[in-house]
Amino acid sequence: MSRNYDVVIVGGGPSGIFAALELSQAKGLSVLLLERGVDIERRRCPLLHGSEVSCLSCSPCHLVCGLGGAGAFSDGKLTISSEVGGRIKDYVGEKRAQEVISYVDQVYLKLGAPQELYGVGEEVEEWQRKAKFCELRLTPVPIRHVGTENGRKLVKLTRDYLSSRIDLQLETKATSVITEGGEAKGVETDKGERIGSRFLILAPGREGSDWLRQEARRLGLSMDINPIDLGVRVEVPAAIMESLTSALYEPKLEFYSRRFDDRIRTFCVCPHGEVILESTGGEDPVVTVNGHSYANHDTQNTNFALLVSTTFTYPFREPIAYGKYVAHLANLLGGVLVQRLGDLENGRRSTLERISRSSLAPSLAHAVPGDLSFALPFRHLQGIMEMIYALDKLVPGVASPHTLLYGVEVKFYSSRLKLDGDFQTEVRNMFAVGDGAGVSRGLIQASASGVVAARKIIQEIGASK
Repeated sequence: MSRNYDVVIVGGGPSGIFAALELSQAKGLSVLLLERGVDIERRRCPLLHGSEVSCLSCSPCHLVCGLGGAGAFSDGKLTISSEVGGRIKDYVGEKRAQEVISYVDQVYLKLGAPQELYGVGEEVEEWQRKAKFCELRLTPVPIRHVGTENGRKLVKLTRDYLSSRIDLQLETKATSVITEGGEAKGVETDKGERIGSRFLILAPGREGSDWLRQEARRLGLSMDINPIDLGVRVEVPAAIMESLTSALYEPKLEFYSRRFDDRIRTFCVCPHGEVILESTGGEDPVVTVNGHSYANHDTQNTNFALLVSTTFTYPFREPIAYGKYVAHLANLLGGVLVQRLGDLENGRRSTLERISRSSLAPSLAHAVPGDLSFALPFRHLQGIMEMIYALDKLVPGVASPHTLLYGVEVKFYSSRLKLDGDFQTEVRNMFAVGDGAGVSRGLIQASASGVVAARKIIQEIGASK
């Protein structure tokens, strides 16, 4: 081995960073954090802030890869709950999950997250009651909104803190895990280096989920298939959803389609935000759609995703490949497509002329007017349409003919490894955490999973805090 550490962390997203923060509190530990992408200041997407260029499909994409992970360029929602944003309570139990989530929340507050909490109070209970009459399930959760621009500031603060306490190695990809006798021994990198470690934390994020799946297969680890989340991003005038988003900021709404009984949910609601492009998918990238909302900059629109969660059964074992296939179809038709709801209902593609005379101006100028029915499966579109009509009963105006649908939006989650209550894999001293491991689906639970793994390592090493 060219170098040796007590702990090597693969991935510089929230789970990897919070693992590093926790490990840095212990005395005498040597820690290395490896990150495939660039430092936070160098993460610049040409599509942001009104640039006229189209997606360059940068590899890796600066929006989803680099120090801070995809969370650094998200709109920075901190969901203070074990019910939404992941499944860590399934591993550590409800009581311990809440304790770690509260701890992580306090760290974010110290870093500068806002004190204001959405999703609490009597007004939220009234929205929950109204949702039931619309065949919707509303799960109220406490949420802090950091904002896209402030998320990067938090990453800089953590980097500056960690830089004198651990080793940070950026623009370096871990290509394979080194094991011996069923125990983690380190990693190999794309620089041809073999780095030894007593403990290994794999936190590759969504962008690295495919790599983690391949490594798990190579090592013969047990895996369960995660559902694939596939759908569209909906954009409406912000005024239509103002009363709902002012109370909850991000309403977590679920619906089960009448025709297929599929679960459809809202995801990443961005009040007064903008729709963006991102290139995702690792070595086989696709251009998909996402949303941002800023703390100090408002648009006239609100956007949110509607995702259909599909669980596949044996013998199908390639949900990531399936999601990429659907995204590739949209890319083949022009990139990210945008279609008016009225045009979709009438079985026709949208055109620039029709969109230009609509009452709603798209916030994503790079989207190509088209027909989403050529890319999304009928089953998914049917469920999405049913949920839009249900939402329109709760918030009149959502089902306007001028409502814009962007596609496709895909959330890739790794096949879930068999993990114990500290996120340790079947390989001794190797842990898997965060979104890429299928453990979390958001900033708070990703961060919390990194803390749990780090605490176990500290306990195992016997280091004093």
